[in-house]
Amino acid sequence: MILALNNVSKAFGTDVVLENISFHIEDKEKVALIGVNGAGKSTLFKIITGELSQDSGEIVMPKNATIGYFSQNLEIDSQKSIYAELLTVFKPLMLMEQELRDLESQMSGKSGSELEEIMNRYSALSHKMEELDGYSYQSKIRGVIKGLGFSEEESTQKINELSGGQKTRVALGKLLLKEPDLLLLDEPTNHLDIEAINWLEEFLKSYKGAVVIISHDRYFLDKVVKKVIELENRKAKEYFGNYSYYAEKKLVDREIAYHQYINQQKEIKRQEEVIKKLKEFNREKSIKRAESREKQLEKIERIEAPENLPEKMRLSIKPVKESGNDVLNVEQLSMAFDENELFNNISFEVKKGEKVALIGRNGIGKTTLFKIILSKLKAKSGTFKLGANVIIGYYDQEQSDLNLNKTIFDEIADSYPTLTKTQIRNVLAAFVFTGDEVFKKISTLSGGEKGRVALAKIMLSQANFLILDEPTNHLDITSKEILENALKSYEGTILYISHDRYFINSTATKIVELTKTKANTYLGNYDYYLEKTKENTLTEVETKEAFETENKIDWKKQKELQAIQRKKENQIKKIEEEISALEEEISSLDTLLSSQEVCTNSVRTREIFEQKQVLEEKLENLFEQWEELSQ
Repeated sequence: MILALNNVSKAFGTDVVLENISFHIEDKEKVALIGVNGAGKSTLFKIITGELSQDSGEIVMPKNATIGYFSQNLEIDSQKSIYAELLTVFKPLMLMEQELRDLESQMSGKSGSELEEIMNRYSALSHKMEELDGYSYQSKIRGVIKGLGFSEEESTQKINELSGGQKTRVALGKLLLKEPDLLLLDEPTNHLDIEAINWLEEFLKSYKGAVVIISHDRYFLDKVVKKVIELENRKAKEYFGNYSYYAEKKLVDREIAYHQYINQQKEIKRQEEVIKKLKEFNREKSIKRAESREKQLEKIERIEAPENLPEKMRLSIKPVKESGNDVLNVEQLSMAFDENELFNNISFEVKKGEKVALIGRNGIGKTTLFKIILSKLKAKSGTFKLGANVIIGYYDQEQSDLNLNKTIFDEIADSYPTLTKTQIRNVLAAFVFTGDEVFKKISTLSGGEKGRVALAKIMLSQANFLILDEPTNHLDITSKEILENALKSYEGTILYISHDRYFINSTATKIVELTKTKANTYLGNYDYYLEKTKENTLTEVETKEAFETENKIDWKKQKELQAIQRKKENQIKKIEEEISALEEEISSLDTLLSSQEVCTNSVRTREIFEQKQVLEEKLENLFEQWEELSQ
C-alpha cells in the first residue's frame, strides 16, 4: 500500500467539501478520481500533498515514499532550454557519472592498495549507477521530449520563450522523469494533442509507481485506470474497473439509491404523521409514544437525494433552412505564415448531415483552416467552396458572443424574439437548464454552462453548418455528455476540432486527419480511424521493401494493371447508369401508385407494388456491386 485515507474531512467556513473520505491506493495501482466541478477533487490532492490540512481524519503513507503532483496551472519559468531543464532531474546521476570519470583519471599511475581502493570505489559506484538505471537518462529525456510533442529542434528552445501550454508540458515531463512512488495528475491531457495523449497513456500504463488521475478525458481514463474513486455529496465511493465500467455501474447504483431515498422519505413522512396523530390524542401514554418515535426518527441515518444525471436530449433540433448535399469542398488548400508552412495541397469534402471531426497534431493548422473557411484568413493557395444554402454557425472556446449581464432566458429570448416562452424553455431544457436555472445570470455560469448556452444559441440560429473549435475544452464530464446528446440530435452538418477521443467516438460519422501534405478521410468514428491507421501503418523497413518491390514491376505488368483499372472504371460507370435508370423507373411507379386511377384498383396496385419490389431488389444488388468495385 502506498496511500491510505481514513475518515478525512475538510470544510471552508460552513461549506463542507469532504466528509469522512476513506480509501487506499496500492503500489503500481492506476486510479481515476471522478466528480463534478466543485466536488473537491483538487482539494483532496492538496491535502494528500500537505498543501492543505484536513480538519479531521488521517493520511497514511510509507515513511520514505515520494509524491509528484501535477496541477492544471503548473508552469516552469527558466532561462534553460527544454532539454537542459529536464536534465536537472538527473543531477545526482550526473554527479555520480562525473565521479566515475574522475576515478578513471586517477587510476593511471596508481598501484597497490591505493589502486585497489580506487577500483573498489569505482566498482561500487558503477553498481549503484546500474541499479538506478543511470546510463539511460539521456534516452529517457529524449523519449519524454518526443512523447510530449516537442521536436528535436524545439528541445533547444529556451523555456521563457515558450507558450503557457508548452511550459506546462515541460513541467509534466519533468515530473514524469522524477518517477515518484505516487503520481497525482490533475488534468494532465489538457495541453496535449492526440498523439501525445496516446504516448502518455502507454507511459502511465507501464509506470512502476502508483498513479491517481483527475481527468475529463474519458477515453484516456478507459485506457489507463483500473479503479475509479468518485466524489459525490462530500463522500467517496470506489468502483473496481475503468471509466466505462464506472459509468455503467453508476447508472444502476443511482437508480437503486433513488428508490432507497424515495422509500425512506415515504417512511419518514408516515412516521411523522403517526407522531402528529399520537400528539393530537393528548394523553400521557400517547405523548410518550410520540416522543419515543421522534427519538427513533432522529437516529435514522438520512439518505441524501442522489444528484440528477443529465437527461438525454429529447429535442431534435432541425435547421430552419436545409443546405444542399455538398456543404464544403476544400481543393488543394495551402497555408503558411512567412517561412512556417502549416499544410500544403489539402483536399477534403463535407456532405449534408455529416458530423466530421478534424484531428491532427498541435500546430498543424486546424484552427487556421477554420479561419480560412470563415473568411477570417486568406489561404496561400488553393480554394474552398461552400455549397448551396449553406449558413455557418461558429462556436469558439471563449463563447465571446454571450452577454454576461443577461440571464440565460433573456439571452435566448432577445436573440430570437419570435420564439414563445414555452419554445425557449423546451430548448433550454434540452441543454439541461430547467426551472429557475433559466434565470441565472450568464456571468455566474461555469465554463461548461456557458458552452451549453452558446451551443443552444447557435442551434436555434439560421445556421445549418456548425463549425466548432474545441467545444469540450475545460468542460466537466456531465457537460460533455450534454453536448454529445445535443450534437447527435442535431439534424444539420457539423465540422469540429477536438482532442477528446471519447467525444469523437460518440459523435463523429467521419474523421479528417490533417497532416502537412494531405488530409486523410476515414468514414467512421475514432475507433474505426484507429483500426484503419493500424492496418495502414508500415514500419520503415516494410515501407522500403514495398518501395523496392513496386519499382521491380516491369512495364508490361504496369500496362496490365492499367487495363484492369480501366475495365473496373467502365464497370462502375455502367452500374451507375443502371442505378440511375432504375431509380427513375421506381420513381415513376411511385407516381403511379399515388394516382387516383391506380389507388382505386387493388389488382393494379398489387401488380405495380410487386414490380416495384423486384426493381428495388435489383437496385440493392447493383449498390452492392458498386460498393465492391469502388473499394
